[in-house]
Amino acid sequence: MADTDNQVSGFVDSTPAPNPRALLLAERAKGQFDPNKMHIFLEETAEKSRSFKRLVQQLDRDPILATGNKYYDLTKDQQRENTAVRIARLAQYIENDSQETWNQRVSLLSVLDPQTGTRIGVNLGLFLGCIRGNGTFEQLDYWAKKKETGQLKGLYGCFGMTELAHGSNVAGLETTATFDKETDEFIINTPHIGATKWWIGGAAHSATHCAVYARLIVDGKDYGVKTFVVPLRDADHNLMPGVTVGDIGAKMGRDGIDNGWIQFSSVRIPRFFMLQKFCQVSREGKVNLPPLEQLAYSALLGGRVSMVMDSFRWTARFATIALRFAIGRRQFKSASQADGTETQLLNYPLHQRRLIPFLAQAYVFSAGAWKLEHTIKSTLDTLDAAVAAGDMGKIMKSVNDMKSLFIDSAALKSTSTWLCADAIDQCRQACGGLGYSSYNGFGKGYADWVVQCTWEGDNSILAMSVGKPLIRAAVEVLKTGKKQKGSVAFLNEAKEWANDKLVFQTADELLEPKNTLKAIQVLMTRVALNGAEVLKENNGNFDAVGAPSLVLSKLNAHFYHLNEFYRRIETNEHKELNSHLILLGKLHAASFVFEKFGGDLLSNNIVPPAVLNEVVNKKLPELCKQIRPNVVAYTDSFMYSDTFINAPIARYDGNIYENYFDTVKKSNPPENTKAPYSAAFETALNRAALEVRERGDKSAAAAALLSK
Repeated sequence: MADTDNQVSGFVDSTPAPNPRALLLAERAKGQFDPNKMHIFLEETAEKSRSFKRLVQQLDRDPILATGNKYYDLTKDQQRENTAVRIARLAQYIENDSQETWNQRVSLLSVLDPQTGTRIGVNLGLFLGCIRGNGTFEQLDYWAKKKETGQLKGLYGCFGMTELAHGSNVAGLETTATFDKETDEFIINTPHIGATKWWIGGAAHSATHCAVYARLIVDGKDYGVKTFVVPLRDADHNLMPGVTVGDIGAKMGRDGIDNGWIQFSSVRIPRFFMLQKFCQVSREGKVNLPPLEQLAYSALLGGRVSMVMDSFRWTARFATIALRFAIGRRQFKSASQADGTETQLLNYPLHQRRLIPFLAQAYVFSAGAWKLEHTIKSTLDTLDAAVAAGDMGKIMKSVNDMKSLFIDSAALKSTSTWLCADAIDQCRQACGGLGYSSYNGFGKGYADWVVQCTWEGDNSILAMSVGKPLIRAAVEVLKTGKKQKGSVAFLNEAKEWANDKLVFQTADELLEPKNTLKAIQVLMTRVALNGAEVLKENNGNFDAVGAPSLVLSKLNAHFYHLNEFYRRIETNEHKELNSHLILLGKLHAASFVFEKFGGDLLSNNIVPPAVLNEVVNKKLPELCKQIRPNVVAYTDSFMYSDTFINAPIARYDGNIYENYFDTVKKSNPPENTKAPYSAAFETALNRAALEVRERGDKSAAAAALLSK
């Protein structure tokens, strides 16, 4: 009877199942700081932290906006329909949100569903951003408010900058806008296939209007690229005469965005559809050019802010997935596991060194992202006020501030998006086979993310735009003693560091926050000076200094992030968190600056080889070991719900295997034992013998008959 009972119970020969949940809960209970207070640091203020939690709750509970495992199985057409339905839902939210709440909602949406976030962002961020940056106040009021575009109503805009043959070289765009004095109109034209607007989000199906970048032609003279609002579709959503659009089709990721191409065949628009804040064309054809041509590209600055903020939020998401998995997953036995059980992945020093730096990256990025957001807003607001007042002195000061902003934002956008892409892929690999499963988010996440590295052109080209002014400024300081301002002001000390004197002599000294920042600045100075020498040898050809320009851009981004991160620590209200934060800052510096730029540190004599060796091979793993006990507390501090994580191996409860297995079964019901293509497969397996299919033509009997 007992045997029968045991057989019925099914547990006679069962061994204990893995219990990753217990491991995660145990570590959560041992956390040394309050994640709620740490979340305030990450979101900058207590009010933003509270708002974050309210918005996450709303997005989690909204049946239209919430995501789940089905998100990973949608076809391209289903993704596009899904984003359209979600935009309609979000249109209801925007009517009630304050601007700050809406901005935070869209920032969170970029994690939850990046393609919906982007599809909205093209309209509100790029289309309206272009109008705000280049249009008069009256033009902005008309397109954003009177036409209700800013409320996701009436009109829907897209951003027509990139062309099939031109991406990074915006100044080389070839779409034309020729002024016709007789009719007081511009004629927008695509002269050849290379000038076809390409990758235009929303153009294929959604957009009614486009902010078009085109060459201004007046009386046969080319005045360079300016911006124009061009209607694409009428009120019935039919294409306007002379406008041809198409769908560019499937992409590597973000298929929920209807990216399209546009060709204009002598499309006429009123003169007042040209955006004329800085560049004006009068009824008589007189052209008034802007004080700084790059002002036409100010719409891109808002995009850079969102991409840096996204880099923080996405790094946080995927680091959380990999780290939670590494805590719950056991693999192999080691001497460190005294109870004889298999070892948690995160207890291996190599795994700590592989993953924990991405945790530091997320924290450091958060500080830089918030600073950039404030800086861009204040700079653009000041510029708008100066333009409204007609104060040329303040306008020129704002123009100088914009130059610094272009440098910092370009460095931050390129470096942050690159590092986030690497974080997603490395975190995937660290999760082994389960990381390769679509249901754990890495595949779609990586494919959706990496477009950020080419938006606004290739990151390398964007980074070069940072290096050039830094090298030029270093030359000015040495040659003329000209004082530099803004982002390049540190180069005023170039003469002091134009030598090979060692800067720091010990690893502990180098990792002190103020010394880390000094080391980066001195390294940038010496790289810039070396670049100046190369420039001189190549007769001023900046193409020759592409490599040092890239290094300068990356170092500039790290300095910006770390400088703001350490500044925020100094002013942090919750002082008990600071020691935990400083560890992350030091780890970020050790891993992403000193290890990655080790060759530059040595060749420019910032530290001796022994110091670099100690930082990379001793201090870095020590920092990981110090951070290790609080990994759960650090990741919990991001306050991402399971809906936002959207990876069963990383849910808050820690039930890795049960959650993942349940997801797989729900998405692929095991009762469906036959596939739609089973008949073809069965026919192949059950085919008749070869001799039968050959009708016996090669049989012995046939041979006997045929050989007579």
